[in-house]
Amino acid sequence: MDADHSGPTEAGKKPSRPGAASSAPPVDETDTRAAPPESVEAGLIQAQGAVGPSADSAVAPARVPDRSRPASGIAALSLPYQIAAAVALSVIGLWSCVHIAMVFLHVAPSNTLTKQHGEAVDRWIYPEFEQNWKLFAPNPLQQNISVQVRAEVTGGGADGSRTTRWIDLSGDDGEAIRGNPLPSHVEQNELRRAWDFFVGSHDSENRANGLRGELSERYIRRIVMLRLDEHGYGGTVERFQVRSSTRSVGAPPWSDEKISTEPEYRELPWWTVTESDLSGTGRDQVSAVRKAEG
Repeated sequence: MDADHSGPTEAGKKPSRPGAASSAPPVDETDTRAAPPESVEAGLIQAQGAVGPSADSAVAPARVPDRSRPASGIAALSLPYQIAAAVALSVIGLWSCVHIAMVFLHVAPSNTLTKQHGEAVDRWIYPEFEQNWKLFAPNPLQQNISVQVRAEVTGGGADGSRTTRWIDLSGDDGEAIRGNPLPSHVEQNELRRAWDFFVGSHDSENRANGLRGELSERYIRRIVMLRLDEHGYGGTVERFQVRSSTRSVGAPPWSDEKISTEPEYRELPWWTVTESDLSGTGRDQVSAVRKAEG
């Protein structure tokens, strides 16, 4: 038999049988190092797409708005509640507009509207929304006025009677108001209005000008007794004396104006305490005077 003179087969390759088709596709032995960068990059992207996106090359998909999220606010309410909320907001807005208009008319100079509807404005403003200043006032307040009192007290373990120091009632009101976001209307205006009422109905000699003068005197006597009762000196107040201390507001540092800030006093005579001035009966009568004064 003739010897087989066929050359040796390459390592790692099987000899092909004649007439048999290869079942495996031909291996592409192209050297990728010699391929253009664009081809390599495209091949890598294609290969990654076949295997799956890597952590570095993964791109977050666009977020689709979640339309299943429930509504919030008024829109989340049912129709009847939405109508009720809209009506309530409308009422609050209307009230706010009316209140702002009333306060403006109250503090504005006299005009046609205030002359025609002044009574309605006063009913809206007093007593809770009272303002003690005027808009565009040509002569704003330039003085600090405080009402003070001293009393003659008997009993309480002391021999005879004694006279207390001057008590600054206006200062007590100021301390109660300072730092209080919701101060009492009484602390803000009761004593101040009572003193204005008294001064306006008395002459410089402290003589009353008719019935309003007598009414203002009874009014301030009862207020003072209520304040003395709060201080509690451990005895019986036999009589008391009221005075006012008036100080002019000093000039600002940049002004050359010279203004004296020394206090000026207006002392009333000593008043003997009567039964109507005491806290029990006097408290009810103070309320009646407040209503009469308007």
